[in-house]
Amino acid sequence: MRRLTIITVAALAFGALSGVAAYQRLARAGGDHVQWQEIAWPFPRDGWPAGRAFRCMSAACGEGSELYVRAKIGFCNCDTGVADDDEVDRVADLDLIGPRFEPRAAGQVVRIAEMSGRARAYELAMADGARHAAIGFALSRRCDLMVAVVQGSAETPTLQRAAHDFLQQHELHQWMMAALDGQGVVGH
Repeated sequence: MRRLTIITVAALAFGALSGVAAYQRLARAGGDHVQWQEIAWPFPRDGWPAGRAFRCMSAACGEGSELYVRAKIGFCNCDTGVADDDEVDRVADLDLIGPRFEPRAAGQVVRIAEMSGRARAYELAMADGARHAAIGFALSRRCDLMVAVVQGSAETPTLQRAAHDFLQQHELHQWMMAALDGQGVVGH
């Protein structure tokens, strides 16, 4: 009986440690100092399914910054993908955060996982009068879009690097591909 108890305790301890490691791996992006914690999707329902939202938990990504990611199935030009900055302006969900946003500069071509598209920096006027930096990502795969926007008080390069690195993480990449395949809650 004692041996069974020891084996059970060891199995539970191993399972708990594995769970903690998996959580930390998803929460970490781009190194040991950048951590994102999943939070509830903060926006009301609209014409697209809710996505996933994350809050930065370290200064390396602008503590308190938030990242929102979701799929928009069938919402991309099948031939050209995300062709220009105007498309990023239209689809990147910046309007969910606030109605007033201004591009800071021309966007740039990005590749994340199996998707390519554009990223563009913005300045957001928040409801409380604060100004935040934001980066909108619009990524295409076939005729579908994966959009992401990160916003916070950190400098633009810091936000973009932290968000890009986190979007490249294996677990999030798997969820994005499943969402584009119409399995939005897989891995969530």
